[in-house]
Formats: sequence, C-alpha cells, structure tokens
Amino acid sequence: MQEILKKIRQYEIKIRKEVTSRVSGDYRSVFKGSGLEFDDVRSYQYGDDVRTIDWNVSAKGHGTFVKTFKEEKEQNVFFILDVSSSQEIGSARKAKLEIGKEICAILALSAGRESSTVGLIGYSNIKEIFIRPDKGLPHIYHIIYKLFALQTKSAKTDLNACLQYSSSILKKRSIVILISDFIDEGYEKKLTAIASKHDLVVIHLSDPIEFNFPRLGIIPVVDKETRKTKWVNTSSKKFRATFSKSFNDRKTALKNLCISNNAAYLWLNTHEDYAPQLANLFKRRKKS
Repeated sequence: MQEILKKIRQYEIKIRKEVTSRVSGDYRSVFKGSGLEFDDVRSYQYGDDVRTIDWNVSAKGHGTFVKTFKEEKEQNVFFILDVSSSQEIGSARKAKLEIGKEICAILALSAGRESSTVGLIGYSNIKEIFIRPDKGLPHIYHIIYKLFALQTKSAKTDLNACLQYSSSILKKRSIVILISDFIDEGYEKKLTAIASKHDLVVIHLSDPIEFNFPRLGIIPVVDKETRKTKWVNTSSKKFRATFSKSFNDRKTALKNLCISNNAAYLWLNTHEDYAPQLANLFKRRKKS
C-alpha cells in the first residue's frame, strides 16, 4: 500500500505542475466551490434582479423580498468507476482499470486536501464497492486502500443500473466524475439525468487494441465479460474497417451526448501519459 500511495502522490505532484504551468491561478481552485448557495432574504431594492425574488416569502403580504446567496466554500465530489472485466483490457501495467483507479485516487486526494466531501462507487453489473461521502484525509486514504484492494465479483457491465443507483444516492449537487470504457448500451438517458442535476465529468478510457487491432491473422478472441470465444481474421480489411468504425462511432456519440448535456468529456488512450490531459481538463473547467 505504501508503494501505491507513493505513486499516487508523485502523479498528483506531476498533475499539479502541469496545471500551474498551463493555467494562470492556483491548482487548489480545481475543487474549490465556485457556485452559490442560498443564504437569506432581504427587502427588494430598485435594480435587483427580478429572478431573485422569493415569491413564497413575498406572498405573505409583508413586502417583496429577494434571495441572497453566499459563495460555496467546498464541493461534494463523487466518483463512479466502471470495474467490469472489459476494464482489464491492456497490459498488466497499463490496464484501463488500473489507470481508472489511479485517476480516482489522485483526484480524490486533491479534493480531500481542499476539505471537499468525497465518495465513490465501483460498479460492474452490481455494486462492487460503495464508500459514503465524507471529509478528511484519513477518509481519502481509506478510499484508496479499498479501491486498490478490490476483488470484483462479476465480470459484466450495466452502466444503466450503475447510473440509476448513483443518482438515487446523490442527494446534494456534486461534481460527479464518471470513469469507464463505455462498452455498453442503453445508459444514455441515465447519464443525461445525472448531468442535469450535477456537474458531470466523463473520463472515457480506451486501450489501443480497441481502435487499432494488431494484424495477427486468424485468431480466437475471448470476450472478457461473456467469456465466449470466436475466431476472427484480424488481417482482413473488412474486419479492421468495421472494428475501427464501431469504436469511432461509439466515441463520437458519447462525446456529443456530453456536449449536448453540458458535461465535460475527456478521452484517454491508456498508453499515453494522462497527466497533461487531466491538466488540460482542469484548464477548461476553470474557464467555464
């Protein structure tokens, strides 16, 4: 566990340097509250925005009142990590699941340092791990330990059920960071529902073998989730074109879905350094 924490801290430092070198301002602001929360009401004054009028209070007949707000000082951050078997695709050092765990740990540690409330769920087609949102670095280290010690029970994926369950337990507006390879169907409505209530960040993980299959001739291919084997000619032009198009279509559809619902989208190739790309994501978030 000490080696894992050392690696996580090194990546956090690296990402912090990437952020501060690319963005004017402070890395701390990534998880600082920038929204507004209700504070009190006061009498309406000429020039006040009519949209801030509290009609319920004003209806009592004692005058017209407007809502006042104060800046949020912290954020609620909730991680949703796909831990299904398709996430295990890749080399032992670069499997999607391990990178997803690293990203969760790094960002959780960053959020925890700013006193944010942090929670996490790991999902396959069942709830594999759930850690209720809480504050404090001991809580963050507990999340990291449980995440890297996780032994999943199911190989399958059900993003629809995952998002439905997550939506049911998220009572307060949060930054929701969803990490998956999105090799599934029928989850779009639930993703849209979460994006409408929360600040959604989608991190799409892919291994190069998913969009650039190596030419290996006729080989048996085992589906990680169904465990079924089929023979394919990986050197066939038709196979390679269909394979590549299927991936690109799925990637484009997900990106467009995020854009249409004001959710941040980041695609990560697991064989590339993700620190600069996370830094760029933070840069975009700070500008928004």
